[in-house]
Amino acid sequence: MRKWWPIFTLPMFLAFIIGFILPFILGVALSFCKFTTVTDAQFIGFKNYLRAFKDTTFLHSFWFTAAFALVTLVLINVIAFALALALTRERHGTNLFRTVFFMPNLIGGIVLGYIWQLIFSGILVHFNTALNLNAKLGFWGLVILVCWQQIGYMMIIYIAGLQAVPGDVLEAAEIDGADSRTTLFKVVIPMMMPSITICTFLTITNGFKLFDQNLALTGGAPMKQTEMLALNIYNTFYGRVGFEGVGQAKAVIFFILVVLIAWLQQKLTKEKEVQQ
Repeated sequence: MRKWWPIFTLPMFLAFIIGFILPFILGVALSFCKFTTVTDAQFIGFKNYLRAFKDTTFLHSFWFTAAFALVTLVLINVIAFALALALTRERHGTNLFRTVFFMPNLIGGIVLGYIWQLIFSGILVHFNTALNLNAKLGFWGLVILVCWQQIGYMMIIYIAGLQAVPGDVLEAAEIDGADSRTTLFKVVIPMMMPSITICTFLTITNGFKLFDQNLALTGGAPMKQTEMLALNIYNTFYGRVGFEGVGQAKAVIFFILVVLIAWLQQKLTKEKEVQQ
C-alpha cells in the first residue's frame, strides 16, 4: 500500500478537485461579480451581498427554513428514537417493520413531493382549499413529507446506537433499583449521544438544504411564502435576469450559514457524549 497508494487515491482526489473544489472557488469568486456567463464576469465588490440582504423574499425564506428545520429536528428525532426503542425489543416482525419504516427514504425527493401533493390535494379538496393557497398548510405539508421520508433512516441509526449500549451497564442499573424511565434518561440516552449527534446533524442540515421536496410539493406558493432557502437561491439565479451574481452571493451566505449551524450543533452535542 505504501508503494501503490497513489494509483488508487490520486484519481479520486483529482475528481474531487475538479468536481467540487474548483467549482466552489469559482462560485465564491463569481459572488463578487456581475455576470451572465463565467466569461463576462465583472468585479463589483460586495454589491451582490448587499442586494441579497435587501431581498425581502430571501429573509422570509431564511425564517421559514429556520422554523421548518427546528420543527423537523424535534419531530424526526423524537419519533425515530421511540420507534428504535420499540423495535429493539424481543418481538416478532421487528425486521419487517424496520424495512417498512426505512423504505420511504429510498424514494427520490421530486417523486416523493408529487406523491404527497396528490395525497394532500385529495384530502384538502373536501375542505375547498389546497397547499398552494395556504402558507400554513404548505409548511405542515412539508413537515409531514420530510418526517415520513427521514424518520426510518434516523431510526436505523438509533437502533445501532441502542444495540451498542453495553448490557452489563443496563444490568448494573437494574440491580441498583433504577426503573425503566430512570434507566432511559440516566443511562441509555447518555450512552447514545454519538448516535444523537449524527442524527441531529443530519436532520438539521437536511432541513436547511431541502430543495427537491419544496420544489415538487409547493414550489414556493402561495406568493413565495413557502419558498425555502435553496429554492429561493435557485429561483434568483435562474429565474431573474441580471440577478445571477446575487444568486451566487446568496449561495455563499447559505453555505456559511449551514456550516456555522452544523458546527454549533456538533459542539453542543459532542460535549454531552460519555466514554463507554
